[in-house]
Parts: sequence; structure tokens; C-alpha cells
Amino acid sequence: MNKRYSVGQYLVDRLRQLGLEHLFAIAGDYSIEWLNRYVAPSGIELVEEVNEVNAGYAADGYARLKGIGALCVTYSAGALCAVNAVAGAYVEKVPIVLINGTPSIKKTLTFEQTGFSAHHFISGRETDLQSFEHITVAAVRIDNPDLAPNLIDYALTRCISERRPVYLELLQDMVDLECEPPQGELKPVRILSDQTSLEESVEKICARLESAENPLIWIGVEIDRLGLQEKALRLIRQLDVPFVTELLSKAVLSEDDVLFAGVLDGQASSAAVTELAGSADFVLALGVWLTDINSLGWNPDYDKTAFASMDAVKLGTYFGGQVALEHLIDGLLAAKQVAPNARKLPAKPARSVPAVAGTEVITYQGFYNYVQRYIDRNTIVSADASMNYFGSLLLDVPAPSGFIVQSSYSAIGYSAAAATGVCLAKRDDQRVMVFSGDGGFQMTAQCLSTQTRFGLNPIIFVIDNGVYGVEQWLADASVFHTDKPFYRPCILHRWNYSRLSEVFGCQGWEVSTYGELGHAVAGALENSGSPSIIQVRVPDKSIPDNANWKTQ
Repeated sequence: MNKRYSVGQYLVDRLRQLGLEHLFAIAGDYSIEWLNRYVAPSGIELVEEVNEVNAGYAADGYARLKGIGALCVTYSAGALCAVNAVAGAYVEKVPIVLINGTPSIKKTLTFEQTGFSAHHFISGRETDLQSFEHITVAAVRIDNPDLAPNLIDYALTRCISERRPVYLELLQDMVDLECEPPQGELKPVRILSDQTSLEESVEKICARLESAENPLIWIGVEIDRLGLQEKALRLIRQLDVPFVTELLSKAVLSEDDVLFAGVLDGQASSAAVTELAGSADFVLALGVWLTDINSLGWNPDYDKTAFASMDAVKLGTYFGGQVALEHLIDGLLAAKQVAPNARKLPAKPARSVPAVAGTEVITYQGFYNYVQRYIDRNTIVSADASMNYFGSLLLDVPAPSGFIVQSSYSAIGYSAAAATGVCLAKRDDQRVMVFSGDGGFQMTAQCLSTQTRFGLNPIIFVIDNGVYGVEQWLADASVFHTDKPFYRPCILHRWNYSRLSEVFGCQGWEVSTYGELGHAVAGALENSGSPSIIQVRVPDKSIPDNANWKTQ
């Protein structure tokens, strides 16, 4: 045994091997020694966050681009604040590692056997661990240096294999204790398929593709989470079949592709996409998750749709269990004789700059019509849970993996905080644009502090209509087209969002006309050294056009 090798070093080295370059952290006395003595000198940059939920969202955004993210917090008072962020990552299959600095064995035993409590204790050694067992794929307590290597390797392997969060309790008295150094490198476990189910599924899908007059491919979020973009694109090319995405998987493949038809998201879809999906006689849904946000008042036709996701294939009454998505795509690629009938793509509506006067008041839909011109192949777009789901859904986003949304879990306030991690994980030539509702932004506004501190430069548009618009829309959308008042719980206390730039040391603009908006965006694009916050004031009953279906 190398006597200079410790548990704290082991964890750092494994995280570095997995490609982690930044770790989001909140100082706490149960974790600070590990951060200071092991992480800080390791080459992993410490990103000191302002609160645990922001750290969790930042790690989530980081992991979506880098393949792994991590945050370190302190026991109970810190860890339990991160629960919402970890839950969202669990639902959306995002691989993040939560390291929870935990009181020593001596403190734990003293509390359990005498009642003498240490700060942050609730009910002994199981409180935090049990809380996270339900929202992680591995929850381990590192309370023995000889077991530490196996426990760390087990948890991290589960994280990168299942693309979901894991939880590590790192006891403060374990950090400096000796352990064996890492052996080899961690790799995801092998994916397994039942050969009979796989062959049957490939055969059934090939038969339907051959006989289909109007086939359609529906690309889902698992194509991104499992790193199957290249194989999915090869299959689309080989079949020469048009494809659509869902809000959760928007821009997983470039929206500049000639076979891309649009985003299929229930009644929020464009008319062309709705017609394309309705006329399809067979839909191959690869990695699609069915959620209420992805259906929006529309139900798929299960008899004509083959859903390949969650390790299974479902087509009508057929169920093929234990069929890995990657193996299914490999099987379809190998069946080169499959030649569906050529299908003509619907004409894409020509994008034109709207004719608006500089003094004209901005509307919700007008904002999205206007901002489209600033989105190119070097732009990463992130939309928060709000009416911005609708506005951003129909944007053209040409960059592959250039759209980030947490639409399955849909925690408002996610996107602005996640932008911290996205900015640290992106390429140097990319720029991040965030579209947030005002209610959501109020929840995580301190993200501007971290972004300013580290010289990050997202452009954050806060659509300021003074209400929780999407909550009102979900409850009673008729309010937006009548004189009926908003529900009282939906009315916000108004902030002067642009003035937060003075608090945090970044740049800000308040706009209510298109002329002001153009000036603000130009200034934000020039600002490369700090975040830019653009407060976009719109009338309180203005909503995107593709949200109007529910107001009737």
C-alpha cells in the first residue's frame, strides 16, 4: 500500500479520470478539508456557488455537455437543499455526483448513544442517505478506508452507466486515511439485450418500414443521453426518412438537416409538423419519453408507433423486453435491404425578419420572432419552465445539442442557474442564451453572482410579465383572452431585474420596445466578460401563438 495515498485523493483521481474539470461547491466544515487539500490542488477547478440548488442545477447543465458533473455540499443543512436539483437530474437521466461532507464516526456515535448533538444532525447517520436513496442509482456511505475504493468505484460506475445521479457520503475523518490507489479506469457496464426480443423487434420494425407509405422517425432524448446521435443520423440517412424531435430532445440533431421537419409536441407543434405526424402510417420513436409536456393535448397513435426506449420496444400489442436502444439501432442499420417509400418533406416556412417599428411594444411572440436572427451554429439555447417552452419550441436551433431544457421534471428557475455549468462545459466559440420567465428567475437569481465571479457570459432574457404565466395557463388559460383576473397566487412581486447587474457586477438592460431590444442584444453580444441580463417587459396577457390552443 502507498502510505501517502488517501481516500480523499482516490475520489479526486477517479473524478478526474471521468473527465471532470470543474466541481461546484458550497463551503461547509464537514467538507472543506477535502475541498481545500485535495480538490483545489488537483487541477479540478472549484466553482464556489452561492447556494446548493444553484450548484445542483449548474452541475446538471455541465453534465449534459461533459458527460459527468459533480457538486460538494455539507451534511443535511446543505445536502437537503440540493434534493430538488438531484431529483431533476434523476428524472432526466443526467449523470451527476453529489459528495456530501459528513460528520465523523465519533460524532455520529456520540449523538446516537448519548444524545449530544453535532450541528446539522437530524436523526443520526441514516437521514441524508435515506433521503437520497430514492433519487439516485447509488447511495453509499464511506465510513471505512478499506472499503472506500470499492464503494467509490461502484457508485461512479453506476453513474456513468445509467446516466443518473449518485450520492457519496464522505465522512470528515475518512478523508486522510490510507487506501489502495485506483486500479485501471472506470468504464460503463456492458449494455445487454435479450437476443430473441432484439431480433423480433428489428424484424417487426423493418416490416413496418417496408410497407409504410408515409414513415416518420421521432427522435427522443435518450439519443442524446446515450450518445447515439451519430448512429441515429446514419439510420435516418440510410432510410431517407424525415424526422422530428420533441421539446426535450429539440436540436439533439442539427435542425439545419435537410430531413428535419420540426418539433412534434402536441398542439404546440407547427401546422406542418402536425399534418406530417397525422398523415404518417408508421412512426419509429427512438428514445422518446411520453410526458404531458411532450403531448400537450394530443395522444400518440400507439398502433402505428413503435416506441423504442427504456430498454424495451412497444408497438401496438407487441412488447419486446430487454432491448437496448443502441442494439436496436445497430440491428436496423445492419438491415440495409430496408427501403421505405420516399416521402416528400413539407415545405419549411420561410423565416423572415418581422417588420416592426422600433417604438412598437414587444409581445411574447414578437420577442421570439425577433430573437431568431441571433441564433446560429455557435449558439446554445436554454428555455426555462414557463411560457418560454412554447416560444422556444419553434425556434430554429442549428447547433447539434444546442438546446437545453428540463421539460420532463420542469423545475422553474433551472435554466439560468444551469447556464453556469453550460458556460464552463461549452466550446470557447459558443454563446449561451437563456430564456427565463420572471417567476422562475426569482428563484435562482443569485446565479448572476457566480457567473460574474468566474467571468462567464450567458445572455439571460427574463420575460417580465409580472405573473406565473404558465401556471395560470395550466389552471385556466381563458384568462389570457378575456377580462378575467389572474389567480392571486399567480401574481408576482415585481422586480427591477436589469438593476441586479449593479448588485452582482455584470451588465443589464430593461427593454419594452423592439428598438430597445435590438440595442440591448447588440450590447450583450459585445459583453464577453460577464453575464448579461435583459429584462424584456411584455403585456401580462401576451403569450406565444402556439399556446393559444388552450385558451379557446
